[in-house]
Amino acid sequence: MEKEKSLVEIPIGKINLKGILRIASRQQGMIVFSHGSGSSRLSSRNNYIAEYLKDKGFSSLLFDLLTQKEDQVYENRFNIELLAKRLTKVTQWLLKLKDMAGVPIGYFGASTGAASALMAASGLNTTIAAIVSRGGRPDLAMSVLEKVNAPTLLIVGGDDIPVIELNRKAYKSLTGIKKMEIVKGATHLFSESGKLNEVAVLSAN
Repeated sequence: MEKEKSLVEIPIGKINLKGILRIASRQQGMIVFSHGSGSSRLSSRNNYIAEYLKDKGFSSLLFDLLTQKEDQVYENRFNIELLAKRLTKVTQWLLKLKDMAGVPIGYFGASTGAASALMAASGLNTTIAAIVSRGGRPDLAMSVLEKVNAPTLLIVGGDDIPVIELNRKAYKSLTGIKKMEIVKGATHLFSESGKLNEVAVLSAN
């Protein structure tokens, strides 16, 4: 794989999922993004963070968890089990790439995507080295949180009050290495000036 950004198609059974693969020079790890409902591989926020991570030596894969047809069924966007299965299969596809031998894999989940990342990680056991949740809904994966072995970082906006409480509830159920960071002055999407960059810095660290 060349050290650049490329478009990929990932075969999952009878469908292909579209993705954006970034390969960092001297890569320290591969970060697989799991986006929230209604979002896609084209998410401006996730692509911003992926570019930042690339500069820090982390490769990344942003992909569509659902096909266009599947995404038209609103319920699919909140089917955490389905999304977790997709994330698991895409991770297994990544592991077969020749340049991925021995490269640690991490998950970055945003909004509902955090729940699917945690659920997938609980089934993949030690395959996943770390998990970051941005404005996530880890509470939607409460049933599997005690099975998550990967060190987990929950990042929440300081003004995103309802989600802070949901994250605190989920945080208590995580039994492994964990940390919760509250970004002061940020709302759910971290759209305030400089706040998304704070998320990027926390994630890279």
